[in-house]
Amino acid sequence: MEDLMRSATTRHCATALVLALALAQPATAQISRHPTGVNVSAQGATTVFLTFGNLDGYVADEALWCGELIPANPDIGSMCDPATIFGSLPLRVDLSRTSGEDGFTDIMSIPPSVARRAYQAAADGATSSFFYVRRFIDPSGVGPDQYVTVTCRLSGGGARVPFSLLDVQVAFAGDEELLTMGTGDEMPPIQAHILYNGTGRLVGRWEVVLPGEEPPSAEDLLTEGTLPVEVRGTQRTYTELSRFNVFLPPDGEFVLEGPPVDALPSDLQGLYQVLLRIEASDDKEGDSSLAAAGAGEGTVHSGAVAGFPMPILRYFVGNADAAPTDRETGFQLLTPLPGVALPTDLPVDFTWSDMPGALVYRLEVRLVTGAPLTSAFLEAGTTSYRAPDWLAQRADGNGIRWRVVALAAGGIEAGSTRWRSHRWSLR
Repeated sequence: MEDLMRSATTRHCATALVLALALAQPATAQISRHPTGVNVSAQGATTVFLTFGNLDGYVADEALWCGELIPANPDIGSMCDPATIFGSLPLRVDLSRTSGEDGFTDIMSIPPSVARRAYQAAADGATSSFFYVRRFIDPSGVGPDQYVTVTCRLSGGGARVPFSLLDVQVAFAGDEELLTMGTGDEMPPIQAHILYNGTGRLVGRWEVVLPGEEPPSAEDLLTEGTLPVEVRGTQRTYTELSRFNVFLPPDGEFVLEGPPVDALPSDLQGLYQVLLRIEASDDKEGDSSLAAAGAGEGTVHSGAVAGFPMPILRYFVGNADAAPTDRETGFQLLTPLPGVALPTDLPVDFTWSDMPGALVYRLEVRLVTGAPLTSAFLEAGTTSYRAPDWLAQRADGNGIRWRVVALAAGGIEAGSTRWRSHRWSLR
């Protein structure tokens, strides 16, 4: 009898142990991702296409960068140590979305400020890597939160960094924002000034939206490498002007020549919009495996991924008095006034009028040569910006010009001011 009781007790304990272990396991499989680690620039921005899988009903929440991880107990995975957080993914560049049956694509756009903090931490003795942590939550509130990490390894920003576009500016020769011309007139040349990471082939085409055609949506203006694989090929297309396929070495800056000037139409009166359409290219540094992420089969090539829509270049054919102007919308630059010399030893405040419907303003400052100098994103309702103290020093005596772009929902441009130029005071 004692042997039977001991046997029953043993079986009971074993059953209880198995039950306890079962209860300790997460109710759902751990969310997976690919790539699990990437090389990123230590000196500036980096953009990477990520795939998550095995979501099982979970939805994405916040995304943080940090230097160290701690256990997320009682939740699943590892979360950021609050003492080492470098920053969070800005909502204006959050292009994440569900993909496939149980997948999720994320465009990890690392701001330069995060890269600088990670570099400073490494210079102070920390490891030369940091972490991107995506939090996923159960909408029902029953399951634990899940934290999924991607390791970011600091590098020089050369060929081993995913090929991504960091900034794109499209302009006519002379940098006119809105060109007005007569029917049949010849256009000035168009150029796209591109800042990028990594190396790869820039493949795409120039298109034009003719007067009266439905304008592109914010999604139509994204590069193909930014979209989930099942959405690629569904963007609205317009009249093709020319194509390009060029190799970009790991230099970080490139000027792309626009379509032939005789290809730009001007036979109809009205507003034309020139679009820069960038197609996805092969780039092993930025490849994302759907199988490894548990989100399907195959590999997603995301060369030329970008965390923002491509800009639109506009020109108007017809009576110049009928062309859209800054004054019609009330959106225009205020101070400094045109032609005013800027002081090198006093703060410089840029001001402009408010534009109805704008969600974000992007202030851009360049050298008169066209080279970018600085930029800032400002919330709706903000109509002034004090330039950094180093602006005059970095300009190194060269004149500058500035403008403000109003962005609506989805990052699409709702309007922009004309460029205004200034020289520096000699006193």
